[in-house]
Amino acid sequence: MKLLCKNLLSVAVFALCGTVLAGTDNDVPSCYAANKLEVRAPATTTELFVLLDQTTPLDVALQASVRDNVGRLIAPGHAYTIASFSSYGQGQYLQVLSAGTLEQPLPASRRDSIGARVLQSFDACMKGQADFGRRTAAAALNQALSGLNPDFAKSDVMGSIKAISARVRSSQASHKIVFLVSDMLEHSGISSFYASKNVRRLDVATELKKVEAAQMFGDLAGARVFVLGAGLVQTSSAAGAKDSGVYRDPQTMNALRQFWTQYVERSQGKLEQFGAPALLVPVQ
Repeated sequence: MKLLCKNLLSVAVFALCGTVLAGTDNDVPSCYAANKLEVRAPATTTELFVLLDQTTPLDVALQASVRDNVGRLIAPGHAYTIASFSSYGQGQYLQVLSAGTLEQPLPASRRDSIGARVLQSFDACMKGQADFGRRTAAAALNQALSGLNPDFAKSDVMGSIKAISARVRSSQASHKIVFLVSDMLEHSGISSFYASKNVRRLDVATELKKVEAAQMFGDLAGARVFVLGAGLVQTSSAAGAKDSGVYRDPQTMNALRQFWTQYVERSQGKLEQFGAPALLVPVQ
């Protein structure tokens, strides 16, 4: 997003900032820079990467879970990237909707060396920054969720993970979290995980060979990966974003889980939770 700001020296900046789509590196203004502090902001501790597959039929409860999990992690000292995707061929390629950094407070040891007026302005700015960051991330997430569309015929899950992994790899945060909101059903020129309008039972070794041949492993740089929505199957175009309710047997879902566990591992990440479809523990 591109920020349209009138004043970067007080909390008013966040009330006066409007947003338009762009996908910059940081949609959240820096309070350290705005107040011209000769102190570098403490390093970001955690960065969250949300990757939302717009072919996934999320019901109201699952959408609420996505919002809750993301909202908890938009906090001071954290950075975020929110992106959506479906298919390159249909123009719905990976798109970063918003990215931002919420700065950590000024270390107590440095406050005594800064004037009272500057500190007052800085503290007000930090409060505004936290509120603005949460609103901006929520707006991007709402945009992604409002774009769920059953008419997207293809789903480039692996291509999108590989693409976002470049951004994950460049993160300086000590803790990296990738939150994949997706049915995890690849449907591209590499492979299709569908069969007869249901999830196909995968031969994991064969599918991994296809990935290797296509050079579609990414580099998640040690990120912890959480999945929500795995195995959901769209009912029909006319019904909107709704799961078909078709039976998916445990062996088929276990093979799907095994494939993605190994894919993430070979992409230098760790699959912490595979929500099929709901997460059993929060993203953390």
